[in-house]
Formats: sequence, structure tokens, C-alpha cells
Amino acid sequence: MTRPFAIAVAPNGARRGKADHPRLPLTLPELVEAAAAAEAAGAAMLHLHVRDDRGAHVLDAGRYRAALSALRAELGDRMILQITTEAIGRYSAAEQIALVEAVRPDSVSLALREIFPEGGDTAAPAALFRRMEDRDTLYQIILYDTADLVRMEALQDRGLLPEGPLAILPVMGRYSGTGAGAAEFAAYLAAGITRHAFMLCAFGPGEAGFMARGAAHGGHARVGFENNLWLPDGSLAPDNAAIVAATARQTAGRPLARAGDLRRLWRVPPGVIAADGSCGTETTTVRITKNVQQGEMT
Repeated sequence: MTRPFAIAVAPNGARRGKADHPRLPLTLPELVEAAAAAEAAGAAMLHLHVRDDRGAHVLDAGRYRAALSALRAELGDRMILQITTEAIGRYSAAEQIALVEAVRPDSVSLALREIFPEGGDTAAPAALFRRMEDRDTLYQIILYDTADLVRMEALQDRGLLPEGPLAILPVMGRYSGTGAGAAEFAAYLAAGITRHAFMLCAFGPGEAGFMARGAAHGGHARVGFENNLWLPDGSLAPDNAAIVAATARQTAGRPLARAGDLRRLWRVPPGVIAADGSCGTETTTVRITKNVQQGEMT
């Protein structure tokens, strides 16, 4: 059975506003509306940023709890709801950890270089990952280049991150306006992202093409106004749901995953399937170990 292809929607991010696109959701009602439309278009997960009263990015536990409650009331279990811990140069690793502990989300994204800053404390973030493992939190580690992947696996070797395949989000391009490039994707593949359960993120109008390439290599996709405002034909997307729908047509022949599929595949890398051959489309237990030879899974 073919491995399902999951789409996550990132509808707003930390930096863009209404001046960038009038349909970029900032308020809670706008977020709920955008999430529901994206789910109907094929998204299995929402990557959530909340804003303060001025529309600025904020890591606020109360706002996150209110947003998660409203979203769950609207969506039920049809989407995985993932909060971000993005620092944007404002928040420390300690504040990010405190947020996760206060909210106890079902899913959370954490940038490796923010939660484990170079030369910084390793005990506190390592303890956070152990607690998230105990709580079955669906955590996803954001990587901004291949050096982050190498460092992540080194942290695993030191026992500071859980062993085995992890859920990762390799990012291509930058907030500065630099779009994703083919060399970045090739470098990620050469470095071994397929050892892990990867979901691609690509800045700029080439987003859909990179999602199709990722799908062909067994990965998943994160799309939306946080990173891109355009459809594959180069026109401005009317809303996030239109980008999700366009991505759903780029599956490389794989069936579209729903929230339950993505949950079961969360840390299952390409080429590894459930013991019964279901590729995560049924509830199964999968045991995965990392082979010392690069790229091999048993």
C-alpha cells in the first residue's frame, strides 16, 4: 500500500500581516475560518502562530490555550494542531520550554538552533524532550540547513535527543526574501533527511514544485502564507486553502493523508512501513532502529 502524503498548513507565521495579503489570518475567528477551509482542501495539520492585540507574534500560553480550544471545537480531531515556539530573536530557550510546559500541546515545532543554542544549556532542553516523549507529544524539529541535521544527530548520539528517526522540518529559503533553491533540496537529500520522517518547508513561489519533489522522496509538505503567497501558476493565491488544494494535486501518486494517518506516520521515515504493510493507514505498532550505515533502516 502506498505511503500517504500529508499536508500541513502554516496560515500566518510570525512576520507577515494584512499588508502582505488581506486574507492572512491574524485574529482567532480568522484563524478558525482559515483552518477549517484548509482542512476541507486537504490539510491534515495546522501550524499555529498566535498574535497579540497589536498583531505581533507572541508566545503566550493563555492565547494558545484559547486558540486551541476554539480550533478543537470547530475541527474536532480532523486536524493535528501544532503550536510554534519560534523565537524571532525575542524569546529564549528557557521561555520556549516554559511555554511548552504551560500549554502541554498535542503537537509543537521547535527549531534546533533555538532550543539547543550553540554553547548554551543542554540539560533543560534534553529534559523537555524526555517529558514530551513521556506525554506522547508530536514534536517536530525545524532544521535550517544540513549543518542542523548533522548537529541534531550528534545530539542524539550524546543522548540529548531521543534515538531513532525523528519528525523534522527541513527549511529551504529564508524570511529575508530568498526563495528556496534546488541546491538546498539536493543537499538535504545527500545529508540524509530520508533517515527521518521529513516534512518540507520552502519559501517563495517555487513552493509547490518542491513539495512535489519531497512527495516523490516519501516526505510530507508544509505550505501556506507563512512562507509563500503564490499558486504554482505564479498568480497570487486568494487564500491558504487554495495553496493547500494546489499542493494536494502534487502528491506523486500517493493518497492524501488525514490527521490519523499523519499521527501514525509521525516518526516513520520513507521506506519504512508498518509491520502489516499498511504504511500507517491502520493502527499498528512499528519498531524502528537506526543502522550505523547511513540511510539504512531496520
